Amino acid sequence: MNDITQILSKIEDGDSSAAEQLLPLVYDELRKLATAKLANEKPGQTLQATALVHDAYVRLVEGGSNKQWDGRGHFFSAAAEAMRRILVDRARSKKTAKRGGDFKEADIDVALLHSEQRTDDLLALDEALERLEEIDQTKSELVKLRYFAGLTIPQAAAVLGIAPSTADKYWAFAKAWLRTEMEPE
Repeated sequence: MNDITQILSKIEDGDSSAAEQLLPLVYDELRKLATAKLANEKPGQTLQATALVHDAYVRLVEGGSNKQWDGRGHFFSAAAEAMRRILVDRARSKKTAKRGGDFKEADIDVALLHSEQRTDDLLALDEALERLEEIDQTKSELVKLRYFAGLTIPQAAAVLGIAPSTADKYWAFAKAWLRTEMEPE
């Protein structure tokens, strides 16, 4: 874990060789996150876990902007956000008019992970998460870590630096708030 933090610091300082050192250290964990995320997608997906990891990694490390990493937890939180962005971008591209998609809002629940309306739900969730982030960034981040990175309550709490009991309360609130936001008028 200390190696990851040191390498992230080198990347911040502009050391291009550090990015090559980081990938082998975080690849297995990122691949597990991507595999878990893609397991919830509809059958017949063309995006593979390896491609999702590589796309997310490129966005994180080689994105051109000078990123400031506060350690391993912050890096994996950013990785979850990058994977979320990639999946949402893909869902949006599938829903364009030329591809015959019309938007329908849906309820969020554990069943959402296996829903037939996965693309619609993902877009509605993304919009609702953006609204939640304006109200409470910590709760929004918790949802991203749980839903997009597949972390447990204790794991997400550790990344956010909050107690697991607090994370559990935030999770209950966020699910209820998102459900209300995503319900059709």
